[in-house]
Amino acid sequence: MKLKVTTNILTANEKIAEGNEKIFADAGVFVLNLMSSPGAGKTSLLEQTIIRLKDRVKVGVIEGDIAGADDAMRIDALGVPVVQINTGGACHLDANMINEVLGDLPIADLDILVIENVGNLVCPAEFKLGEHMKVAVLSITEGHDKPLKYPVMFQESKALIINKIDLKPFLDVDVEKIRRDAISLNPEITIFEVSCKTGEGLDAWVAWIETLIS
Repeated sequence: MKLKVTTNILTANEKIAEGNEKIFADAGVFVLNLMSSPGAGKTSLLEQTIIRLKDRVKVGVIEGDIAGADDAMRIDALGVPVVQINTGGACHLDANMINEVLGDLPIADLDILVIENVGNLVCPAEFKLGEHMKVAVLSITEGHDKPLKYPVMFQESKALIINKIDLKPFLDVDVEKIRRDAISLNPEITIFEVSCKTGEGLDAWVAWIETLIS
């Protein structure tokens, strides 16, 4: 019975996601679903990405959290359109949540829409939102065992951002193992090592994004 219920939920979500996908295609906007555990640095990465893009590319953001609006306020301060979704307890965004707020964004005027998902390494990877691609963010402070412990996240993501690389000298973490394990799960995954504090790796990440939306 649990399997049947889960299957029905995912099927219903996929139908709405297909509708979102059509809306995005009609608007000509590229949609990125940014996923990570809490505290991995999604919002900091998003801020630095927007700063580097916004003079050339029109960016919009959907912020997902269980509660609060701190992240949306940080994005709003950068002068780009942003909408906050509070799930009230759900550990991920779903396609219907996204569909309900699209009217609050100037979708047709955007080049890229970034959806910052709820902090969780499990559920967000399983729910399609109508996005063009998923991107996983993993902070090296989380350890090098995460890809093999949470394989779906890395299997479903087109790119992996290994974040907070400036802390590498202070941690007993094997970044190469993260790379190897992520590639073993998804041979086509593109990997970036970045630091939002020092700026290391951010230009390469942003340049890659620009090739996708050009």
